[in-house]
Amino acid sequence: MAQKEIIKVKSISEFHRVKGLPAPAHPLISIIDYGAISCAPKIEAKNWVFDFYQISVKRGINAKLKYGQQQYDFDEGVMFFIAPNQVFGIEPQSGNTAERSGWMLLIHPDFLWNSSLLEKLKRFEFFNYSVNEALFLSVNEEDVLNALIENIRAEYQSKIDEFSQNIIISQIETLLNYSDRFYHRQFITRKISNHQILNAMEKLLNNYFDSEDLMVNGLPTVHYIADRLNISPGYLSSLLKMFTGESAQYHIHEILIRKAKEKLSTTRLSVSEIAFDLGFVHPQSFSKLFKSKTNLSPLEFRQTFN
Repeated sequence: MAQKEIIKVKSISEFHRVKGLPAPAHPLISIIDYGAISCAPKIEAKNWVFDFYQISVKRGINAKLKYGQQQYDFDEGVMFFIAPNQVFGIEPQSGNTAERSGWMLLIHPDFLWNSSLLEKLKRFEFFNYSVNEALFLSVNEEDVLNALIENIRAEYQSKIDEFSQNIIISQIETLLNYSDRFYHRQFITRKISNHQILNAMEKLLNNYFDSEDLMVNGLPTVHYIADRLNISPGYLSSLLKMFTGESAQYHIHEILIRKAKEKLSTTRLSVSEIAFDLGFVHPQSFSKLFKSKTNLSPLEFRQTFN
């Protein structure tokens, strides 16, 4: 299978040229009406990399967006956050193309230089994910964001003065704060999907602890679990905190201790042998963890069954 073409776009002006749009009103920030982008007769599968941030709500493209390890239709109310140097792909689909609509906010990092927002961007999970997740908006939520987009557009298209940059940055930060609120709302309203992830994690960990992977590779990491579930470590951690109040590492240790108790109570294996079976190189590390979780040493726990 031929490798998909990767298109790297280094500037917002270059993006406008690639898409056949007029030059941007400002070289470092632009809001594009998605319907204004001409639709190619045939959409080819391509991967894209930008040197700038893209925040977008798009509809009506006859394609799927490959976003991290997941694919999304351009359905109503689906919002995407793509940071510089993150790869995303477009997969064409067959069928009729609906009316194209939505918007894209493009922000070059240089626009945020010397502002507090540049540092704050690191705390917004939807930008930091190694595997990204989309934000599913309600109609009311989308209306809130659309109003902010129009405020930003009006400001950078008017006569630029010494206040313009700070005003635009404050509007962008407000948009991101609302997005953060809506994103965390998503953990609650999409319970079925999220519970399926938690169930899949439980099954994954149980299978891992029952396999030879444990002795060969040691304890599973949060990154390993997230990768197998096709989500990011950040999303997994946030999901677990929301629904269980505990971290991913906590759940790994809980299943580890459960398996350790089974071996201590049903086998004659030594503590060192059990530690090795559970992926520990040093038995002392296993004993220390076991006691921290149960207030008993492995031998003391075994003696409760004698």
